[in-house]
Amino acid sequence: MTDVLRSLAATIAARKDADPDSSWTAKLLAKGPEKCAEKFGEEAVEAIIEAVKGDRNKLAAEAADVLYHLLVMLAARDVTLDQVLAVLAARQGTSGLAEKAARPGP
Repeated sequence: MTDVLRSLAATIAARKDADPDSSWTAKLLAKGPEKCAEKFGEEAVEAIIEAVKGDRNKLAAEAADVLYHLLVMLAARDVTLDQVLAVLAARQGTSGLAEKAARPGP
């Protein structure tokens, strides 16, 4: 799975300088980080709806959209997939409760 996500992240990064008329990804990125975040939120809500409905195939499709739009949003803010994976790797083996308790407050 990581290979697929890395490949997708590389494609998204390559589209940052593409003509927005030739690429959906370039069009999203040209609209700025706020629009990318808005689109990610829309896709997340659609995934939630499918999770509640219980259609596994539709949920899988919406989850794919969520992952794509998450990577676009990250790219819009110059955050790499490797940075995210490093955070996950650092948390590995730590209880979720302990990890949350160790985070700095708001």
